[in-house]
Amino acid sequence: MSDMTDGIQIASAELVTLEGVAIDVATSAGRLIVEERPAHLGVASTKSSATDVVTVMDQRAQDHLLGALARRRPGDAVLGEEQGGRAGDSGITWVVDPIDGTVNYLYGLPAYAVSVAAVIGDPSRAGTWRPVAAAVVNPVSGECFHARRGGGAWRRVGTGLSVPVTVGHPRRLGEALVATGFGYAADTRRWQAEVLTRVLPLVRDIRRLGSAALDLCRVASGEVDAYYESGLNAWDLAGGWLVASEAGAVVGGLQGAGAAPSADLTWACAPEVATEFGLLVTAATADLRGA
Repeated sequence: MSDMTDGIQIASAELVTLEGVAIDVATSAGRLIVEERPAHLGVASTKSSATDVVTVMDQRAQDHLLGALARRRPGDAVLGEEQGGRAGDSGITWVVDPIDGTVNYLYGLPAYAVSVAAVIGDPSRAGTWRPVAAAVVNPVSGECFHARRGGGAWRRVGTGLSVPVTVGHPRRLGEALVATGFGYAADTRRWQAEVLTRVLPLVRDIRRLGSAALDLCRVASGEVDAYYESGLNAWDLAGGWLVASEAGAVVGGLQGAGAAPSADLTWACAPEVATEFGLLVTAATADLRGA
């Protein structure tokens, strides 16, 4: 059997293989960042502002992922958040985030993840790609969320067996617990705060966990009912997008449900509130973005 993914046919056995590779390399990178985290972690450089830190461990973790994927999948391309990457000729690109939730990692807060996803299409161009296999690992909790296209979403803790996860079922938007995140630049935070003022009165409450990959996986497991955020890159959302989708979440972008998530807007939620929640966050974001 095979799966036709965006015009590219991938054998079901190959999807299983890709999922297994994602689990293995994300888990090993997770061990690295926990076991070798310096006691007094320093900031090596900055990204968009002084509050967006990049640690030495971020680059080390990506180098580890690149090496592991080169050994397992030498023909595949790799796109990562940090320096490095490579072209490939297989039609598959691995999109990796070595530490999603870098500030949490810096402060020792146990909500950060390694995200590894195999995608079809060009992940540097929004709307032209889609994940087909992925793993998101929280190395502190020992959780590994994983999925492959058409295979459902799963969570494994430590060396235990994987169990299926599914989205929650809020009866209405007012009962939905919603996760979100914010950018690091001051002007971005300003309009994101305005979006929040439109969302917060209409939902149960807001949670700010600090890792987009884990936020999407929490939607998948029903631990939150919905999530939205602007400013995400492919490596931030690729793994969580697939896990959430396979768990039954509706995932969308600025153009609504079914539109590819992107830097403009990524959202995911339980089906029961998808129409109302999608309209709320897309309208608020479109009105206020750049205002």
